[in-house]
Amino acid sequence: MVQKAKILLVDDRPENLLALEAILSALDQTLVRASSGEEALKALLTDDFAVILLDVQMPGMDGFETAAHIKRRERTRDIPIIFLTAINHGPHHTFRGYAAGAVDYISKPFDPWVLRAKVSVFVELYTKNCQLREQAALLRLQLEGGGSNGVDAGKETAGLLAELSARLAAVEEQAEALTKQLGEDSADAGVVATAAHLERKLTGLRRALDALEPGSAGGAPALPSQN
Repeated sequence: MVQKAKILLVDDRPENLLALEAILSALDQTLVRASSGEEALKALLTDDFAVILLDVQMPGMDGFETAAHIKRRERTRDIPIIFLTAINHGPHHTFRGYAAGAVDYISKPFDPWVLRAKVSVFVELYTKNCQLREQAALLRLQLEGGGSNGVDAGKETAGLLAELSARLAAVEEQAEALTKQLGEDSADAGVVATAAHLERKLTGLRRALDALEPGSAGGAPALPSQN
């Protein structure tokens, strides 16, 4: 059974958190609440998250400051952050969101379908990444152990590599289709940032998988971070 991904929802207003949970419940993932930047950082110390939905305006530590702390930590710096804001001060304010490390910046009120679709992309990427990492670890064990029968071990290795490649190809195809669809619907800078983030992660996964192929130089490297 595939473990559910965790999505971190950060907002100081309970009604906003409730609305986000209603929108994202259809994804059937684990939704974790945080009512402040400090509470969000505490949750990130122990749990792994597929994506963070972060409100910009919060008392005390605001969204920009919270994102800065997240990006400074090695454990959390690659987790995608989607900023949510009820205000819009123009391009400069939006740029500040991307400069803080966000992959998207959405103004309220937002389209529930669009938000759910964007979050689902990162959940899918996170899930596939986890599966690839687990299967790659199993593959490494088989390569190191050698097995009792060299021919059988070689067949198992080839089969695992083929399955890994097929899984990754499916994610690449989904990401390409989504990027094309979003590009047709909007010229929003968030689309560009989201597409670039997906492209970087998928490229890293493909390179790591190619390095596992027999005869590749450098052996079997560690796969990139889950996010």
